[in-house]
Amino acid sequence: MHDHFHAIQDAVVVTAVILTLGYLMAMRVSNRKFGRWPVRRPFLWILGLVTAASAFVGPLGDAAHENFIAHMYGHLLLGMLAPIFLVYSKPMTLLLRALPTEDARIVSRVLNSAYGRFITNPFTASVLNIGGLFLIYMTDLYVWMHESMILFIIVHLHVFLAGYLFTISIIYVDITSHRHAYWYRAVALVAALGFHKALSKLIYQSPPPGVPTGEGRTGAMVMYYGGDVVDLVLIIILCYHWYKKETPERGSETGAEMAKT
Repeated sequence: MHDHFHAIQDAVVVTAVILTLGYLMAMRVSNRKFGRWPVRRPFLWILGLVTAASAFVGPLGDAAHENFIAHMYGHLLLGMLAPIFLVYSKPMTLLLRALPTEDARIVSRVLNSAYGRFITNPFTASVLNIGGLFLIYMTDLYVWMHESMILFIIVHLHVFLAGYLFTISIIYVDITSHRHAYWYRAVALVAALGFHKALSKLIYQSPPPGVPTGEGRTGAMVMYYGGDVVDLVLIIILCYHWYKKETPERGSETGAEMAKT
């Protein structure tokens, strides 16, 4: 598996380069059709890809393959922080702007399908995200994925995609299939945060097979407190959007009441 890991690192770098070039090409097409695409968004896209890739490539990536503490830092970057950067680059909006009209309609139909609405439901996304972590750390899956290159790729791909799906189900900055109420998303976010904390405590008490106790406990603390930091970012974003939505309405209501008096 050690030799295969270098091949995985190379594949991650190539994938990140391809995705960067694809984003820049889509941005060029979008600029021709609809006007200038904000410059900050490609930077956020690249930042998100670099953040995700750092879980595999570089000093952290090398250490994460053999050290549980480094692995947990990689988990936070890949499944929690990178998705926030990527969501704010608005890739789905850019894709629909760049695609030909008929192709864009096909993508829109997929997004608005029953399946699209189901997997972007905040509670469904929470189960896919947190439930997957329970499977990794509370079963032998953590050991198995370090013995099989295919399983290693599948598990980490799931962590990344589930984290991205959870992020887009909580904060609506890109095109989404269905917009749920703020309170609904807030409940899902708090529930996911609670289960994430519970999992980190379980890991602290009983690290995955093959992980030394001290290393497992430190990794669990990284997951607990590091997860708090990223979740706090999501909470702040959600509350800020909620506040922006409610403030004008309250202002208009106050004005109407003053007019009546």
